[in-house]
Amino acid sequence: MKSKYRNIFLIFGIVAIVVMLCTFDMEYDELLANLRRAGIWLPAVVGLWIIIYLFNTLSWYIIIRDGKKGTPIPFWKVYKLTVSGFALNYATPVGLMGGEPYRIMELTPYVGASKATSSVILYVMMHIFSHFCFWFCSIFLYLALRPVDIAMGTMLAVVGVVSLLAIYFFMKGYKNGMAVRTLKLLQYIPFIKGWAKRFSENKRETLERVDSQIAELHKQRKSTFYASLSLEFMARILGCLEVYFILNILTTDVSFPACILIMAFTSLFANLFFFSPMQLGAREGGFALAVGGVAIPGAFGVYTGLITRVRELIWIVIGVLLMKVGNGTPTNKA
Repeated sequence: MKSKYRNIFLIFGIVAIVVMLCTFDMEYDELLANLRRAGIWLPAVVGLWIIIYLFNTLSWYIIIRDGKKGTPIPFWKVYKLTVSGFALNYATPVGLMGGEPYRIMELTPYVGASKATSSVILYVMMHIFSHFCFWFCSIFLYLALRPVDIAMGTMLAVVGVVSLLAIYFFMKGYKNGMAVRTLKLLQYIPFIKGWAKRFSENKRETLERVDSQIAELHKQRKSTFYASLSLEFMARILGCLEVYFILNILTTDVSFPACILIMAFTSLFANLFFFSPMQLGAREGGFALAVGGVAIPGAFGVYTGLITRVRELIWIVIGVLLMKVGNGTPTNKA
């Protein structure tokens, strides 16, 4: 049965690769010319994500360990699940529809169903939470570096209020758990409300146990909580190096703080179109708008979007290939 579901996830990954190959908005000769133009910076951009995924993995790994000295799952396995999980998330609309169930399924034989579910939910919460922290901090960076008119000031204020509200609700979720509440919320959504109600009724005890594990991390394992959050936040800062590397292909008149602002606006803009598989078009548009906001030609943003899309495709291929590697039976089952 597990092999069947793994094959379904594998198909999602292959579909993502096909879709991305078919949605480049340029001729392949032009695409290859742009890639040649990137030169040594393209391997640098691709290689950077080895380190970024390492930070993501460490963030999740310390949640799985939960302050204990050892864990029944090796670090390399968690790294593999991190890369493959993100690859699957790129393939599905609304995100988190492929990668997270896959991670839970693969982690369960090592730590048990409730621990696997709670650790994945906690990591997803941490990943999204760090996004809002990143956006909120970027507001102050913009105020320090760029002039602010009424329109920009209004937009920054809105982003700040929304980010603070999100941070507040995430902290509430960490204190009280979110599994039961999330299932209650899903019961109001068409098409899945019936499934959510049945799942909530059948798995009530498991969901409550998951919530208790989530709350325990925040209340009793604060060092683990803040270490995981810090690693995710640092991963976002490291991700801004990708923009810095790409823009240095085109101009030397770009600073790393400006790249942080570009990445913050682009990720915010792209997440407004969360329903789009792989954020097709949204990210490229976000880059084009963002570089204009820091006095860089919009065409540079389009080029940045192109290179990041190629990098994404390469890592989706790597993630899909990793799904077929090292799927043996764990030696220590929870």
